[in-house]
Amino acid sequence: MSHHHTDQHAPGHRRDDDDARRFFTQEFWEDRYRAGNAWSGDPNPVLVQYATPLDPGTALDVGSGEGADAIWLAACGWRVTGADWSSTGLESSARTAAAAGADIAHRITWRQADVRGWDPAPERYDLVSAQFMHLPRAELHALHRRLAAAVRPGGTLLVVSHHPDDRDPSVGRPGSADLFATGEEMAAALDPAEWAVIEATAPERVGPDPEGRETVVRDAVLRAVRHD
Repeated sequence: MSHHHTDQHAPGHRRDDDDARRFFTQEFWEDRYRAGNAWSGDPNPVLVQYATPLDPGTALDVGSGEGADAIWLAACGWRVTGADWSSTGLESSARTAAAAGADIAHRITWRQADVRGWDPAPERYDLVSAQFMHLPRAELHALHRRLAAAVRPGGTLLVVSHHPDDRDPSVGRPGSADLFATGEEMAAALDPAEWAVIEATAPERVGPDPEGRETVVRDAVLRAVRHD
């Protein structure tokens, strides 16, 4: 996923903080999705990699954006809840799902929710996926704990974030540390008595820099399975 930056910032504030603060408002995301096609339309590659071997069941896609991940999961046979706080993004998602076919669209429930305080149903989902959530660090860690509670025994929690190594300006990420985490930091939200952390890693992949040229980026990946 890409980010937008602004050249305007208020006196007395760090630009990094101003850039990050924009991501933490519903208005920003409504405007982003009204402008049309914010993302590529492709599912996140880490989700594809790790969900493909799983038996389809119930899935929760948090921060579903324009719906690419939820639609891909539904096409693979999952029954999906796609949750986002942008009504514009959800409306766009529903249109895209309908265009993909009734057999896909009927597998998805779209839900508007402010994920900063939303509690999904406990122990309901076989897969909970959160990809590149843009929240302040404390709220993000609290969200991870709530999402973990939504995974049923034997289910999988998959969380992907930007790795701190990608704070290099040449990569084109926002500079605020709030938007970066390691897999180990994300795993700290899990109770070891309840979870098996399968991996907390930082795989590399090729992505675009601010000029559209290919560069190497690192994702922070947490994949964990809840004990039966």
